[in-house]
Amino acid sequence: MTIRKVAVLGLGTMGAGMAHRLLAGGFDVAVWNRSPGKAVPLGAAGARVATSPAAAAEDADVVVAMLADDAASRRAWQDADGALAAMRAGAVAIESSTVTVEWVRTLSAAATARGVDLLDAPVTGSRQQAEEGSLRFLVGGDPGVLARARVVLDAMGSEAVHIGPGGSGALFKLVNNFLCGVQVASLAEAVAMIERSGMDAARIIPLLTAGAPGSPIAKLTGTRMVERDFDPRFYLPLMAKDLAYAQAAFAEQGLDLPSAAAARARFEAAAADHADLDMSAVVEGIRHS
Repeated sequence: MTIRKVAVLGLGTMGAGMAHRLLAGGFDVAVWNRSPGKAVPLGAAGARVATSPAAAAEDADVVVAMLADDAASRRAWQDADGALAAMRAGAVAIESSTVTVEWVRTLSAAATARGVDLLDAPVTGSRQQAEEGSLRFLVGGDPGVLARARVVLDAMGSEAVHIGPGGSGALFKLVNNFLCGVQVASLAEAVAMIERSGMDAARIIPLLTAGAPGSPIAKLTGTRMVERDFDPRFYLPLMAKDLAYAQAAFAEQGLDLPSAAAARARFEAAAADHADLDMSAVVEGIRHS
């Protein structure tokens, strides 16, 4: 089957960049977003702007969702005007949102009942990678379905890694974001300590992140914290949500996550005041406590 028609549900920080990459790749793209204004630039770039997920999904070979959480995903796929009921048998649904494994299982069963193949394919990367088409997709599902849909993923990313059966991509993403969230929260506490001690944070933080604690995310967010550059790449409330989802997933396997609980509390407190800022703004609540 030649894949030409692709629908994108959700045009936030990530979805908009992904849709632009599909247009650049020559696909016939339909888009939908709950807030219609975000679809305007894509309409101007050549996408068909739909008034509902169902309208976007009609006749699509592949439907990609990039939404905030389980609730938003459920509405987009399964509401009365949701995409799933409008998809034809044999089409591929790709859930790229960071959602729970439980919801992926529910969605997979609903897709199978419709004759639709589902891949859970969340991503690593942020706004810049979405705009550049350099995301990494973490894919759960049938390898044969991935082979069919790979042309779409390749247009939006640099790599699509098959993690395992359905739900594996979603679970791996929660493990990934758990580690990221704990690191960022810990780094924010370190930045606050450095600043309060009178050290020059602009000089000290690069030394810190160049050493053993210097993971890629620490290097990126450390600079943003010091420069107070909180332009959103990944919103504060989304990290709080991902940590909550990770806690639930780990608990299902009998694993407690006290470090995630502590980090989640930091993100939730920061999000109460700065919901529209990047996750690196978690440092602000600690700075001013």
